[in-house]
Amino acid sequence: MDKLEIKGNWNEVKGKAKQQYSDLTDDDLKYQEGQEDEMLGRVQKKLGKTRDEVVDWLKSL
Repeated sequence: MDKLEIKGNWNEVKGKAKQQYSDLTDDDLKYQEGQEDEMLGRVQKKLGKTRDEVVDWLKSL
């Protein structure tokens, strides 16, 4: 799997993610370069989705 690439404004993507899944928090979606895996793991655990599903979902926002 390619490294997660988040294009555009992360705050906008984060807002859309929180609209779709209101149980996601700012802490769940904290994005720092080099810590993509940690963020994906938190979201994956909270949503009960696979890593690939989370990556595809974020890229679609």
